[in-house]
Amino acid sequence: MAKKIKTILISQPKPATEKSPYFDLADKMKLTIDFRPFIHVEPVDVKEFRTQKIDLSKYSAVILTSRMAVDHYFRMAEEMRFEVPTDMKYFCLSESTAFYLQKYVVYRKRKIFHGQVRMPELITIIKKHKKEKFLLPCSDLLKASIPAALNEIEVDYKKAVMYRTVCSDLSDLSDVKYDVLVFFSPSGIESLFKNFPDFVQGDTQIATFGPTTAKAAEAAGLRIDINAPTKKAPSMTMAIEQHIKAKS
Repeated sequence: MAKKIKTILISQPKPATEKSPYFDLADKMKLTIDFRPFIHVEPVDVKEFRTQKIDLSKYSAVILTSRMAVDHYFRMAEEMRFEVPTDMKYFCLSESTAFYLQKYVVYRKRKIFHGQVRMPELITIIKKHKKEKFLLPCSDLLKASIPAALNEIEVDYKKAVMYRTVCSDLSDLSDVKYDVLVFFSPSGIESLFKNFPDFVQGDTQIATFGPTTAKAAEAAGLRIDINAPTKKAPSMTMAIEQHIKAKS
């Protein structure tokens, strides 16, 4: 019989708001849920960025896939003393990323376009502006599907690595003795073994979100017990709840 789940470690930062489905899940299922980011982002400095030989002034449009990309694009512009033109066009992966631009620009006076979270939706919009020269601010671990989609429609774009994803130091955890460890990226799996090279899964259950995370977990020799998203469980919290109910 499977061990009863009582403790869960989420390898992400603790939600900023109390209205998180994780807190609801903890109350409902009487669980202890801890949060600890296994990875974090570090900025690429100007000196290193210059080695990419990118002139920010040569681009008429920016493709922004996350709030992180927004922050680092404007940070780099400021550090390089580049005044972003008022006629710059912004193509955002989601509406929330587009709204986030208000932190840096007067939203209603700018040319801002956005999809509905999925890349194919944004590609449809970008196709209508193929004369633009696009800059794609990103991390060193950009999803391969993004440049693949841009290459397919043959737009003029350039990747600009402005931040990188690195493993966090988890030495203060001393061990990872939780009933369930939850991962959202291949980098999180990498961080687990970098911090705990002798980690043995044993009875510990592993939950993964997304196919690339699952693939990385399997490649590392881990047994995946909980997988999301699925049709029945589009979110990780739903997947965990359904798994616990099925085992009880």
